[in-house]
Amino acid sequence: MDPINPSPPPLEIAIIGCGIIGTVLALGLLNNSPSPSAIRVKIYEQAASIREIGAGIAFTANARKCMSMIDSRLPECVRAVATPNGDPDNPTNYMQFVDGYTHGPEDTEVGQELEGRTVYRLHTGERGFEGCHRAQFLEQVMKLMPGGVVQLRKRLVGLEEDGEGGRVKMRFEDGSVEGADAVIGCDGIKSLVRQHLLGAANPSAFPHYTHKVAYRGLVPMPQAIDKLGLYRATNQHMYGGPSGHLLHFPVMQQKRMNVVAFVNDPDGWPLQKPMSQPATRDEAGIAFQEWGPTVRAIIELLPDQMDKWAVFDHLAYPAREGYSKGRICLAGDAAHASSPHHGAGAGIGIEDALALTTLLGLVQRDVLKRGEIGKGVLLEKAFQAFTKVRYERSMWLVQSSREACEIYEWNHPEFGSNMAKAHEDIRRRSDKIWYFDIEGMLRELEEEYLR
Repeated sequence: MDPINPSPPPLEIAIIGCGIIGTVLALGLLNNSPSPSAIRVKIYEQAASIREIGAGIAFTANARKCMSMIDSRLPECVRAVATPNGDPDNPTNYMQFVDGYTHGPEDTEVGQELEGRTVYRLHTGERGFEGCHRAQFLEQVMKLMPGGVVQLRKRLVGLEEDGEGGRVKMRFEDGSVEGADAVIGCDGIKSLVRQHLLGAANPSAFPHYTHKVAYRGLVPMPQAIDKLGLYRATNQHMYGGPSGHLLHFPVMQQKRMNVVAFVNDPDGWPLQKPMSQPATRDEAGIAFQEWGPTVRAIIELLPDQMDKWAVFDHLAYPAREGYSKGRICLAGDAAHASSPHHGAGAGIGIEDALALTTLLGLVQRDVLKRGEIGKGVLLEKAFQAFTKVRYERSMWLVQSSREACEIYEWNHPEFGSNMAKAHEDIRRRSDKIWYFDIEGMLRELEEEYLR
């Protein structure tokens, strides 16, 4: 170290939430630093253990490319737990859509109503649709995490910026107080960071109910194959119909078939009520009792007892002023929670992680050049650039995901039950998600930061 020009203290970044986006972001910050001593990262997690809620998740080729740019080891985490769609030796790189409702009185056997019916396909790219279990993927990611980064049982109760150029103070439920140069909220759809950022009285601080419920269950693959046949059971399918839709895809190395069935719910769902509630197969069966024999057979495969998930998002009350204030920033579901109808919420969150990894790398570079004077201003510029570049795309996904649900469920005013026209619209939307110009985003981020 040059005694005349000593190295500045490391940039200290606090991440709230140890889910998929928080852990991937932490790895990116640690592994893309211009100097090993230039950054220090801490993740604060309110739970007593590392866990992920939910079941199936799929990462597109675009999301996996972002992962490789964040940390070259991350795509292997996907491969370790991903399940090929169809034949493992020759995976089917398609998402498939079909009318699962229309049938006649003579259609009583599984698949009979689908004979000769058009199956609409979207090519997702090589290995572009491979399901895995959220918890299994997070477990693989955590194997890469250095010791001492994650602190458990840290429920955030307060955030405060300590003056211009100062630090952000975090108060936790256990009475402890921690400080950091910046705080990034990756604490999911019920984000406490979002509430502190936007104000507890602001409706934008919370997600809101979409009046959709998803029945979710895992079916042992031998039972699924016996009922549906090998191809249908081991390949992703989505069945559309009036005011509901059902999809399934293989997970857990084809040991299970993940089933998700969406239906309308006219009632309310208070935010304080857990988003996952017990449900029964009979309850789901009532919602799909008028559908074709294939969909009814899939419902019959579900366990007697399962879960139903309330679908919330940020469409009605977005963070209109952006994803940051000062040196506090939101990412992933904390910033732009989307309904799951595009299956892209996690992938968009991975894009966020790459964007923040890139921007905070630029901050570290400038701090190393200039010293820590003005560090707070640089962090604010980085977070403002993040909002500027990421806001339109991420909120477009929130909007489009809702619209995709209307299309699948024959409620869209332009398409109705015309699945041929609807398919072309879904293709256009999906291409915007899957074939994103990642390098262009990175250039735009740097340009905004340098303004």
